[in-house]
Parts: sequence; structure tokens; C-alpha cells
Amino acid sequence: MRAIPRQLLVVLMALAALPAIAAPRQVTLTVPTMDCATCPVTIRLALMKVPGVTKAVVSYRHRTAQVFFDDAKTDVAALTRATEGAGYPSFQSDAR
Repeated sequence: MRAIPRQLLVVLMALAALPAIAAPRQVTLTVPTMDCATCPVTIRLALMKVPGVTKAVVSYRHRTAQVFFDDAKTDVAALTRATEGAGYPSFQSDAR
């Protein structure tokens, strides 16, 4: 068996120590209990408090929230917990 050159070993160890590369994601949540024109404000504020969320666009008309986030910092479950905590249960309707 051949030994791994020391320089290559150092490079491989450095690469292994790097954090996972975050990928920006977008998800659309359906929020069926939105029933007034001020609901989107409450939902948007709740989503923007989630670490990793960069943008939230909430539509009363469509009863949806488009959320843009860093998948290394949060996930869809945290987003739905945030809306539920604000009094508006939601579920994922699609993901990109």
C-alpha cells in the first residue's frame, strides 16, 4: 500500500474541517388560517425571527408565505414552528 503524500494529507484535512456549504433555498408555506389583512404582518415577523431566514413574502390573498433561507442555519420544520407559534399553523406546499 502506498503512503499518502504529506501535502495531500494536509489539504484533505483542511477540506474536512470546512463547514458544509450552505445553499440558499426557497419554500412556499400554505397558511390556511389567515383570515384578516393584518395576519401577513404577524406571520412575516415570526418568520424573519428564525435564524437563517433572509426574506419572507406573505400573501393574504393566496394564504401563502414564500420564505428564502439558508439551509445550513434552519429548515422547513423551524419555519412551520415559527408560524404555528404566532398562531398560524402552516405546511409546506412546494420547495425549490
